[in-house]
Order: sequence, then C-alpha cells, then structure tokens
Amino acid sequence: MNIKQWLQAEYLPVPLIALMVLTRYHHFGDTLHLPDASLAVFFFAGFYRKKSFFAFLLAMAALIDYLAIANGTSGWCVSPAYVFLIPTYAVMWFAGRYCATFKSMNASALAVSLGLLTLATTLAFAISNGSFYLFSGRYEAMSLADYAARIVQYYPLYTGSALVYALLGYAIVILFKLLPEAGINRKSV
Repeated sequence: MNIKQWLQAEYLPVPLIALMVLTRYHHFGDTLHLPDASLAVFFFAGFYRKKSFFAFLLAMAALIDYLAIANGTSGWCVSPAYVFLIPTYAVMWFAGRYCATFKSMNASALAVSLGLLTLATTLAFAISNGSFYLFSGRYEAMSLADYAARIVQYYPLYTGSALVYALLGYAIVILFKLLPEAGINRKSV
C-alpha cells in the first residue's frame, strides 16, 4: 500500500478532527496545552481529497473558536481579517493534495513533500498574518517596519509547530507502512 492509499483511507478524518479539537484552543501552546495543529490538519486533509471534508474542517474550526471565546479564551484574533483563514487553510489543503500524488515514502519524495509543506506554511503565515495586520483594525498606527519586527517572533512558532505535527504524521504513516514488512499483524495491534 502506497502513501496515497494510506492517507486516503476512510478513517483518516477521525484523527484529524480529534487533533484539531484537542489543540485549537491555544494558538502557540504553553506548558499545559499543545500548540494549534490546524495547519497540519488541513495539510493532511488535502491527502484525503474530499472538498466536503475541507468545508467541514472550516466550519469546525469556526465552531471551536466560537466555543473557546464563549468559554473565556481571548477573542483578540477574531476580526474582519478572520475570513482570510479560508485561503490560509486552502493553501495547506492544496499542498496536501499535491503531496498526495507522491506514490512512495522514499527520501526524495519525503524531502519534496516537506519542502512544499514549508513553502505552503510560509504562504499561509503571510496570508493570515498579513491580512490581520491590514484588516483587523488593530495596527493602524503601527509602521510596516515595526510590524516586520513583530513577524520575526511569530513566524518560527507558526511554521515550526505545523512542521512538527506534519513530521509526526509522516512518522506514524511510515511506522504503519513498516508494520506488515516486520511481520506484525495490524489487526492485533
């Protein structure tokens, strides 16, 4: 079974939904909470290739945000720029769709996939962060130079957590791919 078959399995949505529900409440994480895995979730959702699942994840993200804010989480990030999360997550989803075309998990395919993931995460950051700066109404007095200085502190956390989640996802896929080769019956695990 190749990587595309593994990541298009019917059960793929379940762990992705669970991961988003468990991590979306805290964007960068802290000592008690994992960082938000939404970017990686949308990336792997692209492997699944169902547009309805993309729409479902968008709706679920909005619902989680609403519930988090209703239960005391800061609503600072919810502004007119919030709608730009749609193209932000679409970038990740399309990157996942493209990476699903790789038929194997060899080193070169994995390197290309991780390179594309890094590029997509950078573009997602530019869309979400740039739209927040331009349209949130919170930075009208901030110069572009001051804004650029602030980007430096957020970019590594934003991309880093997405890359770590994606690496863990790939590691799990590789592990499950190797199980039959090691003579382990997946049904008994």
